[in-house]
Order: sequence, then structure tokens, then C-alpha cells
Amino acid sequence: MKLVMKFGGTSVGSAEAIQRTAGLVQRFQREWTDVIVVASAMSGVTDLLTRAADASAAGDSRTCSEAARELRRKHYQVIDDLLSAHEEALPLTNEIDRFIERFESLCKAVLILGELTPRAMDAMTSMGERMSVRLLAAYLRSTGTAAQAVDATDLIVTDGNFQSATPMLDLTAGKSTECLEPMLMTGVTPVVTGFIAATADGITTTLGRGGSDYSAAILGQALHADEVWIWTDVDGVMTTDPRLVPDARSIKRLSYREVAELAYYGARVLHPLTIRPVVEVGIPLRIKNTFNPDHPGTRIAKEAKENNGKIKAVTAIRDLSLVNVEGKGMMGVPGIAARTFGAVARSQVSVLLISQASSEQSICFTIPENCTDEAIGSLENEFSAELARRDVDRIWAQPAVAIVTVVGAGMRGTPGIAGRLFGALGEKGVNIIAIAQGSSECIISMVVDDRDTGSALAAIHGLITRS
Repeated sequence: MKLVMKFGGTSVGSAEAIQRTAGLVQRFQREWTDVIVVASAMSGVTDLLTRAADASAAGDSRTCSEAARELRRKHYQVIDDLLSAHEEALPLTNEIDRFIERFESLCKAVLILGELTPRAMDAMTSMGERMSVRLLAAYLRSTGTAAQAVDATDLIVTDGNFQSATPMLDLTAGKSTECLEPMLMTGVTPVVTGFIAATADGITTTLGRGGSDYSAAILGQALHADEVWIWTDVDGVMTTDPRLVPDARSIKRLSYREVAELAYYGARVLHPLTIRPVVEVGIPLRIKNTFNPDHPGTRIAKEAKENNGKIKAVTAIRDLSLVNVEGKGMMGVPGIAARTFGAVARSQVSVLLISQASSEQSICFTIPENCTDEAIGSLENEFSAELARRDVDRIWAQPAVAIVTVVGAGMRGTPGIAGRLFGALGEKGVNIIAIAQGSSECIISMVVDDRDTGSALAAIHGLITRS
């Protein structure tokens, strides 16, 4: 039985956290034949690296020097706390220092050039994971567990789309098997960097922020793992945001489709791309809490049980605008929608929800609020002739809205779901501005005033707790 376990930044963010994580690795080694560990950078490190890189491009050398000092302090403190009297301490300190020196050299190069390319940013932000896996592997060895740090640049092959690279799964499977299987056969636990990868030519890439989840799923697929576990700081996927609804609870089971919708519509437990590799080969995924390891967490598989039309969760995306394109002259004219979204795409703006009347007299859609001006400008340019002759009456945006999305497999075939939702929102005085329910049986999405987000989540969550 083969298990891939990914640990996030809070799970390796301090000496105490690393001790706890190592204990979990050792505990589940007794229950599984093979365990592969994937680790993020220590909490806060990637942000630190990113700020220093951006500052260097802007001509600021002091931020890089301060970042290097903080990186040394943070990592050396863990070494002192965990390994001060152990033979691992000195070589590990020297290795960490080499990574930080490399980072400082890259900062100086960016400072001189005055330019920070995506390729350079990937090289610089990769340092966090490279250091954290060496800390964890060294501590595991010091406690008697054979472990080896592995850079995913030797395993995961991607295209050259720096900062958001796409894996080449066939090449990745071959390299991962060749590198990791001999370790597993000899009882060595691989501790692999999350987030980072490399092109076929060996140039460092990254999978996007939060990409350590993705790394674990990719390796799970490549190594034919039996399960992939994502260790985080909450008890699995929650029914809603516990910061807004205190009685939120963890969900025992979800389907792949349900969790993909939740990830897209604002739930922050899982990287949205994580689901794809495990879906393709049917590997169960489990979300567990490092700080409460006996909690079963959330199990995600091809078909979740209890798919009887119940609402499973409600989530929200905030800080949006609702853009409206309106005009009597639009009715029945072919291509209006295509032109609308073509114009938005040309402004490099992502559309999150679309609602359109069948008469085509109006189209509305949600976009990030900070992209409103670009989108409106592009639309006004596209429809300048129609605006002049009043075929399109106006193009405008309602700011400060949120998308509230209800998720649950089987809702489409269950009578009364929409009525219960609207009734619950009405009782709380929440006005629905727009609604979208596509062919997916999993979701119903509603646009509400951003100020009503908490009330909307609480009202719908009440339906979950009563079901």
C-alpha cells in the first residue's frame, strides 16, 4: 500500500511543527508499506522571497538583505532547536546557507538588470521548499527514520510556462518511478519539494501558488499511489467559512466534482488543480488536520455516499463586480454574447459567473472588482457603434457584490431545493441580484450584495445543519 502525504507551510513552520509532522510520518509508516512525503516552504517564506524579488527589480537592495537575514534566522533557529547536538546540524546549516547565498546572488542579478522575469521569479521562490525538505529529512534521520530530501525538479517535468507550469505526466511518471522506487524498496522515505518542478531541459518552474497540493496529486498519479492525503490546519473541507459562520463543521465525504466546484467558488482548503491527476486515475484524496490527526477529515473519491440531493456546503467569493450589458437592440441579434466575452477576454479578465435572459436584452456577469475599469473600457470599445445608435443602451457595473454558491451532488434532481434556498435568504432579508444554475447537478450560484455575504452563508448553512 502506497501513501503520498503533503504537509503545508504551517506543518513545517517551526521546530515544534516539524516534530509533529515527523511523528505523523513515522506513525503512518507503520500502517502503510510505502510513504512519500511532499512539503511546502515554511510558513511565510514564499511571501518573503517574493517581496525581496520584487523589491530587487524596483532597485531596492535593502529588502533582499533583510530577507536573507530573516531566512537565516528562521531556518537556523529550527536547526538549533532540533539538531543542535546532532551530527546533522553542521552539514545542514551549510546547505541552507548555500541556498540563501544563491538567492542573494539572484537578487543582485535582478537588481543590476532592473528586470524580474517569470523564469527568475521561479528560481528565486523555489528556495523555500528546497530548504524545508532538508530540515524535515534531517530531523527524520536524527530520530532513526531513513529519509532523503528530493528536489521535484528531478521528478516533475513541465512546459515552460513559468509561475504556472503544466506537468507532462508521462515524462513525470517515468522520472518519478526511476528516482523514488529504489528509495522505497530500500526503506528510505522520500521528502519531496512541493510547488516546484522543471522543464525537460532542467530549468526550474513552479506550479503556481498553493501548488504543493498539486505536486502531491501529480506524484500520487505517477507512482500509482493508493491514496493522497493533504495535511493542513483544519479538520477537512468545511461546510462553510468558519470565520463567518462559527458552527461550520467538517464534511465526511465529497465527490471529485463537488470538491472541484468548492475549490473554484472560494473554498481555500484545496488547490483547484489538485483534483485533476487523482480524478484521472481514481485515487481517493483525504484532507486532514496536522494539529488534530485523529480526526478522519474529509475523504474525496469518485462517488461520494449520501448523494441524495442534500446541500453539502456553501461558499463565497467576495470583492466582485456585476457587469451588465443592456439594450433593446440586442434582442435576437446573433453573436452578442460572443462579442461580449471576447471583449472581456481581450482585457485579460476572468469571468466567474454568467446570467442571461432568453430574450438577450441583457447579459450580466461577475468579474474581480479590481478589473472593472478594464472590462468596461473593452466592452465600450467593442460596442461603440451599437452604443451610438442605442442598440445597446448602457454598459455598467454594480460594485461590491459576492457569489454565494451552494454545492451538493444530486441537487438538480431534488424538488424544492431552489425554493428552500430563496426562502431562507428571504427570511434573513438577503436580496438575490442574479442567479446561475447550469447543467451541473452540483451547484446553484447566486449574486448578492457583498455586505450580505455573512448573512447569506449563515442562512443557507442553517439548511445544512437541519438536514
